[in-house]
Amino acid sequence: MAMSCSPDICGWLTGFSRLDEWSENSFSLNICTYKSTNDSLAVIIKRSPKNQSLSFSFIINPDLDIPISLWASNSFKIKPHSTLNEDILHDFFNNIVSSILKYGPHGKYPFDTISVESCDNLPDIFNLSFLTLAFLVCVYETPEKTRHDFIKTIWSYISNPKTCEAKKQLMLVLGLNLEEQWMRSVNLGITNWIVELKASNKDFLSPLPSFSYAISANMLWKVQQYHPMVATITENTDNLSKDERLNFSLNFNHFESVIQFRYKLSFEEDWVDVKVNVDNIRCDLIRLVSETLMERRGYSSDEKHFPSRISLQLTPSLQSEILSVTVSKSTDNPVSEIEVGKTLESSFDPPKSISITISSTETVTMSLKPWKFEQSIYGDSAIFNWFLHDANGKEVFSSKPPKFAFWRPISWFQNRYRSPYRPFTRDGGVIFAGDEYGESVCWKVSEGAIGKTIQFEIKGKIWLTYWPNKRRTFHSETRWLEFKELVYLSIEK
Repeated sequence: MAMSCSPDICGWLTGFSRLDEWSENSFSLNICTYKSTNDSLAVIIKRSPKNQSLSFSFIINPDLDIPISLWASNSFKIKPHSTLNEDILHDFFNNIVSSILKYGPHGKYPFDTISVESCDNLPDIFNLSFLTLAFLVCVYETPEKTRHDFIKTIWSYISNPKTCEAKKQLMLVLGLNLEEQWMRSVNLGITNWIVELKASNKDFLSPLPSFSYAISANMLWKVQQYHPMVATITENTDNLSKDERLNFSLNFNHFESVIQFRYKLSFEEDWVDVKVNVDNIRCDLIRLVSETLMERRGYSSDEKHFPSRISLQLTPSLQSEILSVTVSKSTDNPVSEIEVGKTLESSFDPPKSISITISSTETVTMSLKPWKFEQSIYGDSAIFNWFLHDANGKEVFSSKPPKFAFWRPISWFQNRYRSPYRPFTRDGGVIFAGDEYGESVCWKVSEGAIGKTIQFEIKGKIWLTYWPNKRRTFHSETRWLEFKELVYLSIEK
């Protein structure tokens, strides 16, 4: 069933009769209208004079003026006595994907033909893809006077909660490599749109929800997430930078993350143990423009945010079936190396006095890792927390770099993507895997849950901090984003 409250492009296309029975050479469908002037954004389907091919295009139909062409598809061959069948939709869908990727950081991204014939909800996937292209066409091609209204209308279609399942199915159809390129194209469009709105002091929908989806399969829960940095929430809005080049470097990135948990069932005599452990947590900041453009308009890709805190909460739905919750990670009890040094000082000044001074000094040396991991329980929920600390032991997400860090760069995270002691990957991301963070949480579930499916909510909040890297500036900031997804577990022997 096609998405409600938005144009059913797929239904419109498949509703045409045979090509040789058309009464006209072209037909149009309005997508949205600019109320002030009655200008409308429309999609046009057009046949060739000899009835051997079809093409599609986006145009603006002004109230009085000549229509403005914004985008045109490839031509698709079709027999005169044929209707618009799934083969044409398949070719058009691949043309849409190719056009969307052209608006991305790479301009062009080659890919193999994507098959959509077996999709149960092809109309929803097709409509969502079409509207995504319409959004990007409006961002980059539409005249300024109508752009804002057109984008707001189309964005309301795309962000409708009813599209969630279609978005998930679309990502699965694309595959991971194309999915990443698709989301970078979309988030670059969102970034350009929001930057333009801020520059003209116009309102925009803030905060924009993160795009995320979840998969439950093969004893694995996976959440994939994408979010443009310009749409994240800043902790302290009084501390905004006025340096346009620095703002460009900070804003033209987007955040990608993969959250993976593995689970295992153990059936005991009177209960079932549901054991969940961290499989992989991967977080990355990806630039959305070329390095050449980043260096020309910003301060290179070295000036960007980095993950400073990650908080994940797992909550089961069958509260009445939960007997107990157990975590495997103890509170840290670090070993301190204590160095004790004693000195004896004396002086003799006859005949007036004899002075003996004894002094003792004690030095404590403690080894600290940049990332600290903690587990906790709140009701039936298990909470996983990762905190990043600076060289002085302060939590980075809630503090600022010391003012004297110009002369002590190790505490300021300078050169943080090249140093051998960096707490990030070379590209500025982090990975928490089972080799060091494989601790588990175990829910003891009553035997009455056998045969049922338990729904788990995975809720996350991620803080992203900027401290200067190579740029000499006192500006620092922390932004955050959050997401919520549902995963499922069947209690079956």
